[in-house]
Amino acid sequence: MVLRLLGWQLLWDGLPAHQGVLAVYPHTSNWDFPVGLLAKWALGLHVTFWGKDTLFRPPLFGRWMRWLGGVPVDRTNPKGIVPDMVSRMRLARERGDFLWLALAPEGTRSAGAGWRSGFYRVAVEAGVPLALVHLDFGRKRVGVHSVLQLGGNAETDMAEIARRFDGVRGRRPELAAPIKLA
Repeated sequence: MVLRLLGWQLLWDGLPAHQGVLAVYPHTSNWDFPVGLLAKWALGLHVTFWGKDTLFRPPLFGRWMRWLGGVPVDRTNPKGIVPDMVSRMRLARERGDFLWLALAPEGTRSAGAGWRSGFYRVAVEAGVPLALVHLDFGRKRVGVHSVLQLGGNAETDMAEIARRFDGVRGRRPELAAPIKLA
């Protein structure tokens, strides 16, 4: 209801599996998180998401972020978070548990050279679908507009992702990273 009052349209046909990755694009503004959070609540989804570890340091805010499904990411850790998430996805599949990871592949609101590879690696290595979530401030639409099963050829897969996100505009379009792996 709040999204509708703000003029947003929520697009949703459901998810094809109990596990997967949600790639949210574009990520160009601080407003992306509240709009995404409202969409998550409207759909009743409990998704996991990664956030930079500094967001989780303030005690109350950190506790709230974890309650929302946030997992802190220490970018200085050479092992990274991908292998852990791949293991969690596989375990969730074995158990039949619901586990969807929502990420902004750009990794930042600032203009960048491309997308970070974590979303792609999790989807391919865990063998789960990739759902494309658009935050289209131009048309005021938010939601899952297509789902892909990635083939493992990054160049081909990223070209298809770019094709499907064509025309989606962030709040600050000049800050949207090109849809390619950096």
